[in-house]
Amino acid sequence: MRRALWILCAVFASACAASSAAPESRSWKALLYRHGVTDERVVQAMDKVRRADFLPSSVRDLEYEDRPLPIGYDQTTSQPSLIAMMIAALELRPGCRVLEVGTGSGYQTALLAELCSAVSSIEIVAPLAERAAVRLRELGYRNVKVKAGDGYLGWREQAPFDGIVVSASAPKVPEPLVAQLKPGGKMIIPISEGVHGELLLLTKQVDGGHVAQRSLPVSFVPMTGEHADRDRRK
Repeated sequence: MRRALWILCAVFASACAASSAAPESRSWKALLYRHGVTDERVVQAMDKVRRADFLPSSVRDLEYEDRPLPIGYDQTTSQPSLIAMMIAALELRPGCRVLEVGTGSGYQTALLAELCSAVSSIEIVAPLAERAAVRLRELGYRNVKVKAGDGYLGWREQAPFDGIVVSASAPKVPEPLVAQLKPGGKMIIPISEGVHGELLLLTKQVDGGHVAQRSLPVSFVPMTGEHADRDRRK
């Protein structure tokens, strides 16, 4: 856990600021190393998966800019360096099963599919879920399942998971997601009462409990749905 947390803390000063510098030779490696991401499997996945394949035509020429980009339906895809840091923090190993809450464009989904044997992804905006599922199939990803639904509840039928990455901020840690982690599994999730919050890296314990540590300040769109809204009202 300490190693994964260091990946996030090492870039505290710069990770939230969007950078417009394109990676050298159309490789993300130098940029990711500067942000503390040195897991070669993650770096290789970032270089293999083309961000442009998941972007609207109007912004495809910006694929190598390290900043969030619009993907339609008032949603954005996060800056690549932050996506890489969140994935690296999970310390995923070959053969892993992972849950993604917030499919978005499908870009992060594809990265996870390069690292794991099975990826389950949930998107509450149904047209985004459908579009991402089609694109992932077109690109040949057969180890991915995408569905439209409330990610707060996870995907019990596909559990347990070695890792969970949440791409929308929640007011608190959703207990259904913790329950669907394997012992020793990790979840990375933005926690926020408003727009601005911080990432939480959580590790499931053998007894069913968990330990968590807050780190990087971030800004994500809020998690929507009945259950997340209920937690905000409490």
